[in-house]
Amino acid sequence: MSTILKRMFKTYDYSLLIAYSLLGIFGVVMVYSAGMVYAVEVMDQDPNFFYTLQLRNLIIGFIGFSVMALIPYKLYREKTMMIVILTLMFTLLLAVQVFGTNVNNAQSWLQIGSFQLQPSEFAKLGIIVYLSAIYAKKYSYIDQFNRGVMPPLTILIATCFLVALEPDFGTAAIIFLIGMSVIVSSGMQFKSMLKLAGIGAGLMVFFSGLLFLFKRDGFYRIFSEERLGRIAAYTDPFAHISDNGWQLVGSYYAIGNGGLWGSGLGQSIQKLGYLPEPHTDFIMAIIAEELGIAGVGFVLLGLAYIVLRGIFIGIRSKDRFGKMLAIGISSMIGIQTFINLGGMSGVIPITGVPLPFISYGGSSLILLSLSMGVLLNVSMFVKYEDRYRNEESDPARAANVKIKETPQYQQRKTNRGY
Repeated sequence: MSTILKRMFKTYDYSLLIAYSLLGIFGVVMVYSAGMVYAVEVMDQDPNFFYTLQLRNLIIGFIGFSVMALIPYKLYREKTMMIVILTLMFTLLLAVQVFGTNVNNAQSWLQIGSFQLQPSEFAKLGIIVYLSAIYAKKYSYIDQFNRGVMPPLTILIATCFLVALEPDFGTAAIIFLIGMSVIVSSGMQFKSMLKLAGIGAGLMVFFSGLLFLFKRDGFYRIFSEERLGRIAAYTDPFAHISDNGWQLVGSYYAIGNGGLWGSGLGQSIQKLGYLPEPHTDFIMAIIAEELGIAGVGFVLLGLAYIVLRGIFIGIRSKDRFGKMLAIGISSMIGIQTFINLGGMSGVIPITGVPLPFISYGGSSLILLSLSMGVLLNVSMFVKYEDRYRNEESDPARAANVKIKETPQYQQRKTNRGY
């Protein structure tokens, strides 16, 4: 048993652990810096308000990360586990429709004591696990639409539909794109993917039409004045600086003031009431203003490393389930990063998506921590199989490894100064 544990820790992906830890700690610091004025002036709270909550979220997330990193990921594809995941996911998504708390015109949160839970965040990981497991199981007939394609696609669309009902179209779109990334990595033929894209688009249009049948505080409209205003502000923010464009204009000013090294930690001007909720969706603008290109580069390098490392792990995995899990989690982080940075820089319309590991938010940080734990476990299994499966098939090499693991051999290395 001790030998197995030693081998497991030797194959532990410490680079992922370091990247996750650095981004998480950096996020807590920037939440404090970006949110202190908002906490006092808007929330009438102590300057440490958001810092304390985010530190709590990071500690909970790290505990979840550690647990998920030790649980063999292959357990998640068991039928019982899949039933539990889907049941819990849909129960929470339905519960938020009835008991949810309305924040920023979206009924997306469940209030549990002092903690607010956002079920749509955890649905991201649920969809990744479900689609990875089901397409790994159906690989032999994955191109048969009735048996291999439609049932998982129906679950994906139903999940997106429930999230859109909140309404949270940004998260619904992210879940759909995450699902597509898992499907693309499933080994499905290109012709089948094209058919799937057509069917998926048709179902999205159909369910979007159903949204018009629902009412909440009056007639429910997808293209509300607020959303149309965001699109108008995206095309020309300075022409709409007095209404929907002021967020993007404030972000531009923050980015422009940063330069190479920034104005200094805590010295942002735009967080003094000019940029709304600077500790959430626009936290990268505050990073740019206070820490300049250097701070932005640190965050981008960390996120890019996690995404690319996850894709590399997926490519190396010989297990189809592990491959799709790794690519799905990496895609989730990459997609969310692109949408957040695209919104704050004006590349795409603002959608209200948090920056992974950095923005304030308990559900997001905990979900990402759990996902990183799963990714690290997949990486550990990939490295373990690469390193020790060859030894088991090569008796001479296995014997050499056992000799090197003995206390006598280690003592000789120490005496020789190795």
